[in-house]
Amino acid sequence: MMKIDAFAHILTPDFYQTMLKIDATIPQKYPFIKIETLVDLNQRIANWPDKNTKQVISFANINPEDFVDGEKASQIAQEANQELSTIVASYPDYFEAGVGMLALNNVPASLEILEKIKTDKNLVGAQIFTRHLGKSIADPEFEPILLKAAELHLPLWLHPVFDNRKPDNNLVFSWEYELSQAMLQLVQSDIFKKAPNLKILVHHAGAMVPFFSGRIDHILDPEHAEMFKNFYVDTAILGNTPALQLTIDYFGINHVLFGTDAPFAVMPSGADEIVSNAIENLDISDLYDKKIFETNYYHMLERQ
Repeated sequence: MMKIDAFAHILTPDFYQTMLKIDATIPQKYPFIKIETLVDLNQRIANWPDKNTKQVISFANINPEDFVDGEKASQIAQEANQELSTIVASYPDYFEAGVGMLALNNVPASLEILEKIKTDKNLVGAQIFTRHLGKSIADPEFEPILLKAAELHLPLWLHPVFDNRKPDNNLVFSWEYELSQAMLQLVQSDIFKKAPNLKILVHHAGAMVPFFSGRIDHILDPEHAEMFKNFYVDTAILGNTPALQLTIDYFGINHVLFGTDAPFAVMPSGADEIVSNAIENLDISDLYDKKIFETNYYHMLERQ
């Protein structure tokens, strides 16, 4: 069966070197860069997880907006997006598409970047994060980005970052809290009222939301509780078939996309096998398997 891994990551070579020139200590600040298949295309291809898998690649979360001013950040983002597009075009047997980078310390330039992404046949959307510049993605400052994406029918990939106000950030639980909180804040901002066709793909199976759906339904009013169902989610929770079943039960089979977080978690190439097995162990039909592995991705892009 063909599989589209909708949430995989990369650090493209030129972009990585640009960021190292800005801050040579990045490898110490972000230890995940030591994963060779994240930064070395030859190693990535040599250790490809499954010949039936094609990846949709977004940048690992080293964001120019956190290092340089808005003008420079937007320039770096545009150059990185062009590099990403070229890589996708050069390796069509491995990469399905790329997800572009924005610079939210320059919202006007980011709106222009979204327009450019829309015209690039190798890019299918843009990545946003749970927090930008210390503010929630639901902050009114960033609303034009969300509205423009909806206007252009460009999905947004939502990835977590740490909230630096917290003293106990960790990769086991913190990112799942940040994703859940960002989803709540987006719902409460009424963004889905303002942009009903906005599509946001949330990493890690919607984090805490399916497990705490009862709390959502009893604490929020029915209209806002129902808005959580607008999100799309991936399957990147490192297996756990019962949790994936809960995710499908909550968000619906049409809003769950195969995603592995490659090349993280399982060296050298990621968790494709673990996540695939968890999906195949679900008590669902082969048709539903195909929806998760492939067709839901194209439907999210509004491609039949």
